[in-house]
Amino acid sequence: MPFTISQLNGSAERIRLPAQFRIITESWNRCVTVPYMIYMPEKDRLLMLVNCEYPHRAFVMTSDDHGDRWTEPRPVSVDNDGRPAGSMGTGLAYLGDGQAVCGSSGRWFSRDYGNTWGDSVAVTPTCDGRDWNTWDPPLVERDETGNVIRLAETGYAWLHPPEVEHAHQQGYIRFSTDAGKTWSESIKVPQWQEVSEVALMRAGNGDLLGFCRTDIPRRLDETIDHFEGLGVAVSKDDGRTWSTVEKLYDWGRHHPSPLLLPNNDIVMAYVVREGYVEDGNGFPQFGVEAVVSHDHGRTWDLDHRYILHAWVGNRKRGPHDWWANSIGTSSVLLPDGSILTVFGTGYRSQAGVKKENDFTPRDIGLVRWRLNPEPVNTERTIGDAPVDSDLRNILDPCIGHGMHDS
Repeated sequence: MPFTISQLNGSAERIRLPAQFRIITESWNRCVTVPYMIYMPEKDRLLMLVNCEYPHRAFVMTSDDHGDRWTEPRPVSVDNDGRPAGSMGTGLAYLGDGQAVCGSSGRWFSRDYGNTWGDSVAVTPTCDGRDWNTWDPPLVERDETGNVIRLAETGYAWLHPPEVEHAHQQGYIRFSTDAGKTWSESIKVPQWQEVSEVALMRAGNGDLLGFCRTDIPRRLDETIDHFEGLGVAVSKDDGRTWSTVEKLYDWGRHHPSPLLLPNNDIVMAYVVREGYVEDGNGFPQFGVEAVVSHDHGRTWDLDHRYILHAWVGNRKRGPHDWWANSIGTSSVLLPDGSILTVFGTGYRSQAGVKKENDFTPRDIGLVRWRLNPEPVNTERTIGDAPVDSDLRNILDPCIGHGMHDS
């Protein structure tokens, strides 16, 4: 359906841009969350991995019209009775020639464009013997002929006292040269202390970028992980060593999905789980934003970022106000140059209706959009503000001012 996204323009009026938007799961009335999406050019087809019900089970579905219509979801794994099995699916990636990989009770492979899945292999632990937790897709690297030569995958683990003074998360990276069947011993990245999920991409200048979900700042008296932040680290030696994490947001924004454009600009979508002001009736607001880098990820134009979608929560501030939150983003570049961004939303959630931890229904939203081709002003007020400042982290998405529809 026709839709309008908005772009910040410094202190000037926000820019309205045409887009298309739809919730693709409303008729299901079930929990559908944590989406991943890939484009398979050989068939001009989209494949989406989603997670359904509680506990989460991995399902896939496809679209042959760039996201307008989707097949019914089918489970990645089934038990002997044909019922969905396995666990939460993460990290969908495309290897080419119909081959895809994702994580669900191990690592699963498809050789027929996501129609069937098998050849599951176990996920090995970190180099120091901890459980390997992963969220983001592996980075698929190819040679000049297009053949896959390496996968790079990030993972994380929790460290707790008395082993460490303060409980925190720790990020790792490892590599595969056989398309994900076996992996090198992981590297415990010193700069990824207090980092969990890390999305990888190769910038146009050859740098390897890690888009890091950072731990809750210790100065905040918060425990829910919605207050974790977002930063970027750089590697100039193919992922063996990394720079310190340069934070974009100190808290409230994460789940990034970076996308390299043909002109080497980088577009990064991410969720906003905290940092939007309450609406006029005292309800929290949530959303999905995107920001652009024109210099291979060194700086990001926060003063001209995009609000792709925003919505008002259905509970006022309190223990359960987060039920309407956003979970996960994934973006692909379509053949016509438009960007398709998928995300999870709980704007209809009714937790406790079936059981206390069942936040049904949850939904999957899609925004098809383009970057603004017209000039914007040169302000850098937000970009120059301290990373822990309100100016950097707090925003009114302007729902109710004609900018968005739920």
